[in-house]
Amino acid sequence: MKAFFNTIAVIFTIGFTWSAFLQNNDPDALLWYAIYGLAAVGSLVFALGRLNLRIAALLCVGYLIGGLVSWPETFEGFEIGTGDIINIERGREACGLLIVSAVFLGYALRIRYKKKNIS
Repeated sequence: MKAFFNTIAVIFTIGFTWSAFLQNNDPDALLWYAIYGLAAVGSLVFALGRLNLRIAALLCVGYLIGGLVSWPETFEGFEIGTGDIINIERGREACGLLIVSAVFLGYALRIRYKKKNIS
């Protein structure tokens, strides 16, 4: 099971790094480099078995709050050309944050489960 979670964490490390790279044409690219860069580092630290439960939980909650706060007034999907570009962009950003939050929830639950079974 450990190998499974480590593999998943490495995949998310690569995915979050790629997500940061894709922000190069975004007007607020530095913010998104930091957001996805932190997620990539957190995933790598989890893969190395060094992520603290409190840090995982804090990141989960932080990304969740970010996703909820940035959610558009009207969700119009992800495809450009089907609605207001601002709503679409905010929807994409919010969903990205919610995905990262879900990943860190998974990490936190795994860390908690391992601690509970060791004690």
